[in-house]
Amino acid sequence: MKEEGVINNFYTAIDTFRLGYNVFRIYINFQYVTQKIKEEIIKYFVDYKDSWVVVTIKGEIDLDVVIWVKDIYDFCQFWEKTLDKYEDYFLEYYTSIYYGSIVYKKSFLLPEIIDSDRIISKMRCGGKPVEIDEIDYKLLNELAVNARAPLVELAEKLGCSSQSIIYRIKNLVKSGVIKGFRIDLDLSTLGLQHYKVDIYLKDHKLKKPMLKYLGDKPYIEFMNFTHGWADVEPEFVVKSFDELLKILEEINTKFSGVIKKQSFFITEKLHKLRCMPEIKF
Repeated sequence: MKEEGVINNFYTAIDTFRLGYNVFRIYINFQYVTQKIKEEIIKYFVDYKDSWVVVTIKGEIDLDVVIWVKDIYDFCQFWEKTLDKYEDYFLEYYTSIYYGSIVYKKSFLLPEIIDSDRIISKMRCGGKPVEIDEIDYKLLNELAVNARAPLVELAEKLGCSSQSIIYRIKNLVKSGVIKGFRIDLDLSTLGLQHYKVDIYLKDHKLKKPMLKYLGDKPYIEFMNFTHGWADVEPEFVVKSFDELLKILEEINTKFSGVIKKQSFFITEKLHKLRCMPEIKF
């Protein structure tokens, strides 16, 4: 499947909240950009060592950038530098705090199979950070971009034995730093489409019932928790735009009178996905 392009790569899901990081998300709308300038801006964010996700979008937002933040002052300095370079090309930008997520099984691949336990993992900010040493950081650095890296190769790079690598990985899983090992699929090869949906509620108390309702649906892949944007931010994988519209209508009917607004956008291209800040040693 990798040779045929169905699987893009294999990566490790790392809960960097557990290492003391926070996460900011930046939505950007462009103005006056040529294709060359757009590519330059995208590369700028991709090359930034603390960027987690960089994705171009078709919808009300043009670019989505998610950034790991260890020190808020450092982030502010980075953003000031960004504006110095590219502010003329930003029509609007919005920063929100990303404080958690739920990852669900890829039930959209077999929607006819009912699975009552669909949650794979959860991440939340807060709590006491897990203490790890430099070798663990180096190990996570490698696994973040290649979950199938050979043990012998990792041992040689890190200067320790294969048995030590196995032991360290088990401990990182046990402590919750490593949430699992994932595949990045090219959904288009399977006739599927990925949509990010934003739901704004009239009454925030209905957030929990909506999360429970959506959590049972085979089309949901992620649930994002943020402060400073929508009340509920799921990500759906569906076969077509018409299917998405049908789902949104069902949600609106189920929660009639309490949804102020629904919006959505489709991923144009994922430029970066790295579940660990790039640390230089």
